[in-house]
Amino acid sequence: MLFDIKDVDKKFYNERLRDFLPEKIIDIHTHVWLDRMVTHTTDELAKVVSWPSKIAKDNSIEDLLETYELLFPDKSVSPMTFSNVIDKNSMDKMNAYVAQCAETYNLPSLAFTQPDWDAEKFETIVTQGGFLGAKVYLTFSANCIPTNEIRIFDFLPHHQLDVLNRHNWIVMLHIPRDKRLRDPLNLAQMLEIENRYPNIKLIIAHVGRAYCPEDIGNAFEVLADTKNMMFDFSANTNTEVFEKLIKAVGPKRIMFGSDMPITRMRMRRICENGHYINVVPKGLYGNISADKNMREVVGKEAEHLSFFIYEEIDAFRRASERTKLSRVDIEDVFYNNAQEIINPNK
Repeated sequence: MLFDIKDVDKKFYNERLRDFLPEKIIDIHTHVWLDRMVTHTTDELAKVVSWPSKIAKDNSIEDLLETYELLFPDKSVSPMTFSNVIDKNSMDKMNAYVAQCAETYNLPSLAFTQPDWDAEKFETIVTQGGFLGAKVYLTFSANCIPTNEIRIFDFLPHHQLDVLNRHNWIVMLHIPRDKRLRDPLNLAQMLEIENRYPNIKLIIAHVGRAYCPEDIGNAFEVLADTKNMMFDFSANTNTEVFEKLIKAVGPKRIMFGSDMPITRMRMRRICENGHYINVVPKGLYGNISADKNMREVVGKEAEHLSFFIYEEIDAFRRASERTKLSRVDIEDVFYNNAQEIINPNK
């Protein structure tokens, strides 16, 4: 078995999630990769938080599918896949692995792409791999740009947006900068994509990294009039953020994503002074003393911790109750909305 399912997990799932979740689920945000294919450079790792690397050294497609069977034993869960945050030297191998997995298991997938690819190369890689679009990430912006000064267009350039728009492709966007969703430059560039490239199926990952209420600012007022951009709530457990998202854009533009494999983590998340902290059992994830986003607990508190993914879904359940979403709305969020962008003609 890939990991243990404890009584606390069964109780959490059966009492809070089983009846809430629809029978069919699409997970719009998952990573699959093999550790033997990856090398990381110091410059790239310096731009991301360290704790996700402690959850799983890799996540094969077989591990991902087994994860669903363990966590959602009575549901049918299907992923959209892309590789992990990787270095440029590994990208070709990792994209090839994702394409192979997608073909073998008949799954939708995205290519991890680099901003320095010209339009022709970008288009060729997405097309030849059978991908539905691109997953872009701030680590591939130029090393000379300080991390908190990275702009969306530094790693999602206009010549690639032109290609995405022409093909009606998907782009999965993890926004940069310390202010996250409330950053005015992020918001301006998100709106520019919305208005300038209306055919792109733009997905803002993690609700724009608004993991705490302080990350929101006036974002939902700014974004309330948008028509196209979608939001996934992967790796996010904040009910207040979800509630404001639902009120701003409605359930037709929200999608479930897990960010597997990191949401296999045994934890719960809290916010302190506007910063998120993952509370985990002591010793389970090695030495985390230097990580400001991690905190260890012991005893009964540790024993009652279940999975990150359960905490995420439960937070959305509470938000859906507060905003009075219907059963159809829940089915849209967890299945129909993703199905419409993956298979628009079906």
